Amino acid sequence: MTDVSRSDRVDVAELRDGLRGPVHTPGEPGYDAARTVWNGAIDRRPQAVATVSGTADIVAALAFARQHDLRVSVRGGGHNVAGFGTCDDGLVIDLSALKGIRVDPAARTVRAQGGVLWGELDHETQAFGLATTGGLVSSTGIAGFTLGGGIGWLMRAHGVAADNLVSADVVLADGRPVAADEELLWGLRGGGGNFGVVTSLEYRLHPVGPIVYGGVIFYPVERAAELLRFYQEWTRGLPDDLTTMVIFLAAPPEPFVPPAMRGRQVVAVACCHTGTATEAADAFKPLREFAEPVADVVGPLPYTALQTMFDGSAPHGLNAYWKTHHLSDLTADAIDTVVERAAELAALSPFSAIHLHHLEGAVSRTPSVGGAFSHRNSRFVLNILGQWTEGDPDPHLAWVRDTWEAMRAHASGDPYLNFLGDEGSTRARAAYSAEVFARLTALKREYDPENVFRLNQNIPPL
Repeated sequence: MTDVSRSDRVDVAELRDGLRGPVHTPGEPGYDAARTVWNGAIDRRPQAVATVSGTADIVAALAFARQHDLRVSVRGGGHNVAGFGTCDDGLVIDLSALKGIRVDPAARTVRAQGGVLWGELDHETQAFGLATTGGLVSSTGIAGFTLGGGIGWLMRAHGVAADNLVSADVVLADGRPVAADEELLWGLRGGGGNFGVVTSLEYRLHPVGPIVYGGVIFYPVERAAELLRFYQEWTRGLPDDLTTMVIFLAAPPEPFVPPAMRGRQVVAVACCHTGTATEAADAFKPLREFAEPVADVVGPLPYTALQTMFDGSAPHGLNAYWKTHHLSDLTADAIDTVVERAAELAALSPFSAIHLHHLEGAVSRTPSVGGAFSHRNSRFVLNILGQWTEGDPDPHLAWVRDTWEAMRAHASGDPYLNFLGDEGSTRARAAYSAEVFARLTALKREYDPENVFRLNQNIPPL
């Protein structure tokens, strides 16, 4: 397939006739809603959006795209900062209507279709007291999140989402529906959307909840450097049941935040402990004794509540521009740089933030041969979030870029795929080790030699 912009419009009557699901085209009711994705900064106009009802619709949509030489976007939840779930002039294959979920509590597995969101999957698995590593925002789609690796609250105990993917059904570029064999499944565990349309995913589940111990402890931003120095040592001895992240943010306008602090810049530690109340209290004790917090809302709560805790920070339509680094450690210079760059957040939108995710645990212990997800020896993943609802985007873009540049000297140079914007093939390649990337390239040649699935963090077949 070529990848050229088209000024002529393709007649979609044949596509409509071949699908059970609806097809939206420019000028028709529902088109604007169908073409948009979570990131409001992405404004693209596909020739058609096919909301598929099953595998047969996907096969027909891909055949139509090949016949008319249309580029193809695949959208699951659409919660992707790069906006690959939509495109200009091409065909969007929208999986959002594929919502089937089946939990097998005896086998501790769940099979879910490609349009399922994490909030929907958690709702079903928690009915049995089970869960798998999911996204930190409940409106994130399970498919894209998993294909990019998937770091979340359960990762230190049970690995990233990709580590828990045990089988998948895929429609390949030539239209063949297949059950992923061992090699293709390896590529799906972190290789992104490069190999086909994943119609269903089966996950390994773990006993979790329904009550866990977690939440957020807020500290004055003036204590940020001290907190990070404490944090980089404290995290070395944490039990695998405890996953944490540091956040620089504007304090939310919530009742648990003192009125005088709402909207002001703070530094916070968000956490999830899946063990007993006593184990959680012991693990949190050094953090609570570190300094007097602005607010402490860590305690027992439903796992599903923890999974929705950050939904308000990422509403649909928010404009977003992110950049990311893996960090092998938090050196003194890295801490000083983060604190210095975070000081500029006060001049930006209250949605802008810095996130520092602690990895290790099962993430580092899981053999890399089990999937394409790479850089397991990093201690931390840094995400720099420029996010705004209105106004000039330039200050946010500049701050993200400048912060990323300032942190390059302290980072490994490798991005985390799910936090990576549309930065080209060089940055996508850096998300993998050389050995893994070579294996992914061979897999791409086998399953998608014409690079039909290229609107993603692309792995070229050559």
